[in-house]
Amino acid sequence: MVAEKTKSLTEELKEKLKEESTELEETIESKPDSENITKEETEQIEEASEKISKKDVEKEKKSMSQTEETLIPLEDYIKCAVHLGTKVISPHMRKFVYKRRADGLAVINTILIDKNLRDAIDFLIKYDPEKIYLCCKREAGWNAAELFNETTGIRVFTKKYSPGITTNLELEDFFESDLTMICDPWIDKNALNDTAKLKKPIISLCDTNNYTKNITKIIPCNNKSGKSIGCILFILAREYCKAKGKTFTAKIEDFTGPLE
Repeated sequence: MVAEKTKSLTEELKEKLKEESTELEETIESKPDSENITKEETEQIEEASEKISKKDVEKEKKSMSQTEETLIPLEDYIKCAVHLGTKVISPHMRKFVYKRRADGLAVINTILIDKNLRDAIDFLIKYDPEKIYLCCKREAGWNAAELFNETTGIRVFTKKYSPGITTNLELEDFFESDLTMICDPWIDKNALNDTAKLKKPIISLCDTNNYTKNITKIIPCNNKSGKSIGCILFILAREYCKAKGKTFTAKIEDFTGPLE
């Protein structure tokens, strides 16, 4: 019975990969150069993320109308600079932005971050850990990604994701997955494209410069800073473990580093 099931899954995958190439081209959007921001721009965002002061936290809190309880205190979102975007705002991400700072960086609506996180969590908990994988090629997020793996049991790719490992049956490290999680649609585009070919769902952290074609659940946030990525992965891991009845003892600073 097991052999028959494996065979049927393999045949199903082969059938999916025999689809017309023109249809696949429609599914995968080529990313404009504006999405691939420069190293200097990334460093500027990381620097701004590290310089969030108590004054900044209070100022941002006053500008936000908070009517509902958030997954973590609003000030923790701000301390982690989850709300800081880039100077580029793509058409896909414009609806999440509510202002620009004096230095030109976009500011993402923190309440919308929380709302979309809840939506992504509700979707994520439908899947067992062995059917999910997370890809995070940005070095700033490696520590948080590894902790995400340790706490949830979900497979994680950091330094390298080999294109085709979920689509090419001939590869030695081929595996099947029902849900893909990525930390940046541009940096993690190989995982995005593989999943799009299979027409399977994708949860993605998306910054203001990102394009969201083929993303099933968007988590609008700063995906350039280690603190911000850590904050988002901490919340996802905590809520996933809670839903699955798994012990979770990690603190947010384990994922983000010191917040004070």
